[in-house]
Amino acid sequence: MIPERLLPVVDETAQLAERFARAGHHIYLVGGTVRDAIAGPPSGGEAFGPDSDIDLTTDALPDEIEALIRGWAESVWTQGKRFGTVGALHAGRRFEITTHRAEVYLPESRKPEVRFGRDVISDLSRRDFTVNAMAVSLPAIELIDPFDGLGDLAARRLRTPLEATTSFSDDPLRMLRAARFISAYGLQPVDGVIEAVKELADRLSIVSAERIRDELDRLIVLPDPEPGLWFVVRTGLADRFLPELPALELEQDAVHRHKDVLAHTIAVVGKTRPDKILRLAALLHDIGKPRTRAIGPGGVTFHHHDIVGARMARARLEALHYPNEQIDAICRLVELHLRFHTYKMGWTDSALRRYARDAGPLLGRLNELTRADCTTRNVERALELEARVDEVEARLVELQAREALDAIRPELDGNAVMARLGIPPGPDVGRALDYLMEVRLDEGLLGEEAVLRRLDAWWAAQGAKED
Repeated sequence: MIPERLLPVVDETAQLAERFARAGHHIYLVGGTVRDAIAGPPSGGEAFGPDSDIDLTTDALPDEIEALIRGWAESVWTQGKRFGTVGALHAGRRFEITTHRAEVYLPESRKPEVRFGRDVISDLSRRDFTVNAMAVSLPAIELIDPFDGLGDLAARRLRTPLEATTSFSDDPLRMLRAARFISAYGLQPVDGVIEAVKELADRLSIVSAERIRDELDRLIVLPDPEPGLWFVVRTGLADRFLPELPALELEQDAVHRHKDVLAHTIAVVGKTRPDKILRLAALLHDIGKPRTRAIGPGGVTFHHHDIVGARMARARLEALHYPNEQIDAICRLVELHLRFHTYKMGWTDSALRRYARDAGPLLGRLNELTRADCTTRNVERALELEARVDEVEARLVELQAREALDAIRPELDGNAVMARLGIPPGPDVGRALDYLMEVRLDEGLLGEEAVLRRLDAWWAAQGAKED
């Protein structure tokens, strides 16, 4: 029986299926479209929402696919045509139609060698996992499940259609993709999958940094990324693309005990909302600890691990080819994640302004990271931290209402400074603005008249220094 969730997809593909059938070709719904119609999407939302793409496979070759959808599709894109995929937009819906194929990575190659076929069973056998190796024939609406993907979904089991070593050799990124399916669908990898990943982890080196980055992004924003993160650590995958993560499993000893930093880090990720920037900052926030670990009279310390960690995070994110804007945001959160703890109850308004200024648009994320960073089992300490963050956030709201903290700047701009002091553009203007920013941070909004007096006094003092 076809799940009711799949019926809207069948309706939207009816015209397309007729076109292929009239031309003597077979076409099938496949992959995530079928899987999520059966199991539901990992987010718990709609299995087939207005933004969902429809994936299909066919025995038609790429040129034949393109010819068949011309006139039906509002637009066609062929960037993936050499890999067998032709994209289309019809009635606001995106379709990706792929010729039956097998992707095989040659040794030391970063790009797959694509071979086209005419058999849907062979096509399904080359897919990553059995839960993705199901198809629905159109227009007959028959489920094709040669590798018992349906049974694996029911049993919460992660298997590959072929031998796991064969599947992961074909496309090593599938080893990292396994982590996503473990977290997304609560699947448990069979022993063969685990053993194959451990054996072939080094093969991840032939996969491009961009593909690894994109797969990490998909994992990190799942509702519960923790099982997948543990999988990449325990199988050795993380050593190949994020070695700073397993390095957090610091050696413990009976005398100088400290929190398990790896377990703490993965727990912090799970406590944050599924925002990519926030989650990546949580993943990387303590990576400076191994390099800064020291043992003194008071026990284990990690002085300046925030600063060291921010530098390490930048290097790792650059290696994974993240966009500069995202790198800057993530590293800023790592750098500032201890700032809250340098203050106690009773922050001055000046301290709050500086905290808000330094965090800028990341203030909300920084406060959330601060809350999530508390994983202590000491209930009293946890409640104390919550109360402190609550108080700071409340006071920030009050200051924001009075002073527009989200756009904090000197009360005078450069033009006003030059007009008041009668000076041309140059270093003196910058120094004056720096002084006025300090006044703004220390004392808040003073009003134009008072600020002009302060500027005059500062300028006179500069002249006295020169004399």
